[in-house]
Amino acid sequence: MAIQNFEAKLQSYARILVTRGINAQPGEVTVVYISVEQQKFAHAIVDELYKNGASRVIVQWQDDFLNRAGIVNNSLEAIDNPTPMTHAFAKFVGEELPNRLYITSKDPDSLTGVDPERIGRTIKANSLAMKPVSDASMSDKLAWCVAGAASPAWAKKVFPGLGEDEAVEALWNAIFSVARIDVADPDQNWSDHLANLTVRADWLNEQAFDKLHFTDNGTDLEVGLPKGHIWGAASSLRQADNKVFIPNMPTEEIFTAPDFRRVNGVVSSTKPLVFAGTPILDMVITFKDGKVVDYKASAGIEALEALLATDEQSNFLGEVALVPDNTPISQSNTLFYETLYDENASNHLAFGEAYPTTIQGGTDLDEEGLLAAGMNVSLTHEDFMIGSKTTSIDGVKADGTVVPIFRNGTWVD
Repeated sequence: MAIQNFEAKLQSYARILVTRGINAQPGEVTVVYISVEQQKFAHAIVDELYKNGASRVIVQWQDDFLNRAGIVNNSLEAIDNPTPMTHAFAKFVGEELPNRLYITSKDPDSLTGVDPERIGRTIKANSLAMKPVSDASMSDKLAWCVAGAASPAWAKKVFPGLGEDEAVEALWNAIFSVARIDVADPDQNWSDHLANLTVRADWLNEQAFDKLHFTDNGTDLEVGLPKGHIWGAASSLRQADNKVFIPNMPTEEIFTAPDFRRVNGVVSSTKPLVFAGTPILDMVITFKDGKVVDYKASAGIEALEALLATDEQSNFLGEVALVPDNTPISQSNTLFYETLYDENASNHLAFGEAYPTTIQGGTDLDEEGLLAAGMNVSLTHEDFMIGSKTTSIDGVKADGTVVPIFRNGTWVD
């Protein structure tokens, strides 16, 4: 690897994910999900975890080839019924609540050309099997963090004009930069960044808007907000002990839950959504009383249909997030084809599940109570990007007062 001080940067990246991402504490168990291609990085992460006093580290190896082979070749009965081992591990995570560190490096085209029905059934079956894990994560019962690592297939998608080695180097450099590793003091930089985002979230919480109005090229959308909604920013608190962790690295968003019943209008995507190994391009979605009533895309329409058909609530929204166009990721003009990165360059919405933590008392509500409060409940949670340098957003209060939030893609100060 020709990147200057690559080994030192990789170790620094591992350290910041362990100490700030999941904020691992002595005696804790951590599950690391990582590609078989990332053995060196996996070793660095495991080393940092044990240095921090981990009682146990469990590595769950990921493999695009094996994933595709199973979807293509397994019987439909096998697809619909994940193995007992899958259920047992989900039960373990849901009950024992270990830290979860997920390192993504997927090939964005890994499932292109695969039968959409098989993909959809696989996603639904796995989501059902892993529901104890998703419930614990969405409610912050455990500490979790998602980050990225450069792989050849992903790098070539992001930088198609470069050779494989050069593309991988370019992607690692981009990852280090947006994860704030390429600075003199990453810890202090992260502290300052979190403080700045918290100021924005606090202001939005003070406003207590009834709804948001998004306008842009191809977008005219009103998003109702539930009573008692909470805007979050970057860091979260583990329920049991208020341990601070950072779910996404990088992170630039300030987010809350919409009232899934009060979304109306049309919204156009501004970046691809890679869902189930298939890029979905140029989406135009129409909502009425919260539900998707029309949709189109220039590519990946079958993947979009599979996403919306996950369950009865997957065609309603569960998140609305504000990200200005002047963030480092957006200004890099790099399209990552990976939601973790692309969502942090753009305002975005999410189909499916709402975070219970984004409404007062939400973690104490069951599914029926969440739905009654306007919080969506679903097996899926998939972000899609809707922001650009021309986006305008207004906040509308219950008395009709309109407050400008974004103009020309960034905050109104």
